[in-house]
Amino acid sequence: MDAKWEPDPSASFVRRLGKSSHELGQTSGNSSCPDIWELDNGDIAVIGRELTASYEGRLPDGVSVDPGERLVVIPRATIIAAKPDIPHE
Repeated sequence: MDAKWEPDPSASFVRRLGKSSHELGQTSGNSSCPDIWELDNGDIAVIGRELTASYEGRLPDGVSVDPGERLVVIPRATIIAAKPDIPHE
């Protein structure tokens, strides 16, 4: 199968995976970043700090950030908290 994945900008947010930044003690303001959300088409939306320029000169071999993509960093605690909510298949 040679189908290229394309994001669907009309997909809606369904549920948070893990805990909010407030629950994890990662923010003191009204912001809810960082976060991980499942979309209604099964794709995942990640909200984090955009650090593409900081990493572009030191990506591992075989890794690239194509035009239209961004490298986003989230705290380890955010992904660990989401682990129980991430489907196994």
